[in-house]
Amino acid sequence: MKKTFTFCFLLLSGMLAKAQSTKDYIAEHVEYAQALMRDHKIPASLILAVAIHESASGNSRIAQHLNNHFGVKGPNNNDEIRSSYRDYSNADESYSHFVEIMETRSPFNTLFSKYDQYDYKGWAKGIQRCGYAHSRTWASQVIAIVKKYELYQCDNRPEGYEEPTYITTVYHKKRKTASSKTYTVKPGDNLSLIAKKKGITVKSIMQKNGLEKARLKPGQKIKL
Repeated sequence: MKKTFTFCFLLLSGMLAKAQSTKDYIAEHVEYAQALMRDHKIPASLILAVAIHESASGNSRIAQHLNNHFGVKGPNNNDEIRSSYRDYSNADESYSHFVEIMETRSPFNTLFSKYDQYDYKGWAKGIQRCGYAHSRTWASQVIAIVKKYELYQCDNRPEGYEEPTYITTVYHKKRKTASSKTYTVKPGDNLSLIAKKKGITVKSIMQKNGLEKARLKPGQKIKL
């Protein structure tokens, strides 16, 4: 029993130790991300943040088994897991393919003329608008990763660079307001006739107007 417990403890410890920290992940991939930035003018901070988000800092199953760090779907030849995600020979190949997608696929390739290689916020928002992810908070999550780990320092921004300001549009649901419609009672009117005309009930008219009796006077205004 003791041997079994010890074996399970060592196995669990090994699994926990295998998990890579985000800081270690950044240290491992930052140089290649910066090389891609120099060659293709996409912020290294953005590339790293997307990879961290999509691969759980390299700890996701598709990153571990398929070297897929950007959640790109496609065929794979892996026998260890069944997945709809594409496989790569190594992490660098996955990074390069992400940049290739940005450069060659519409509408992502239009982003190069809109944002510079230091504007990680613009790139994140633009990639989301182009349909890279279904989540409405995807760009915000990627931007938060850049800020948390100060990845913008990887971009080697020129001295005095000022980040573009983007206006965040907030949509509010319109609140339903109580109806303010009124009706002026005409000679010959009664509650039943008015209710029939307006498609409501006698009871609702009486409740809205605090009426105890069904008597109405011409010229009287009632709420509908």
